Amino acid sequence: QLQLVESGGGLVQPGGSLRLSCVVSGFTMDNYAIGWFRQAPGKEREEVSCISRVGGSIGHAESVKGRFTISRDNAKNTVYLQMNSLKPEDTGIYYCAKAKGFRLFGCVLSSNDFDAWGQGTQVTVSS
Repeated sequence: QLQLVESGGGLVQPGGSLRLSCVVSGFTMDNYAIGWFRQAPGKEREEVSCISRVGGSIGHAESVKGRFTISRDNAKNTVYLQMNSLKPEDTGIYYCAKAKGFRLFGCVLSSNDFDAWGQGTQVTVSS
């Protein structure tokens, strides 16, 4: 059974940091790019970051460049999102997702390229 389970969310003050984890099971993780997405209250889901199947290629939304870092450990079936210098506008539910198909290189930072999603973890940035 294919599963993606996020953890690591919470309440943090502006300027603080969090590290999210996404543990996957039910498929061979190193065959697929993995992405992170988020949805703020009342807004549509937006792309955050993606990482290619062996980590050689990474994509970040402009809003998080220089602050967020995505990484993966295929041996642990885990993808991470390190979030630094957090801002109130980073608040939302964060989801990880599996890419639709095998892609030898790169990742496409678009929700249309992903077909399996976790349940999400809440991140709240507030003083």
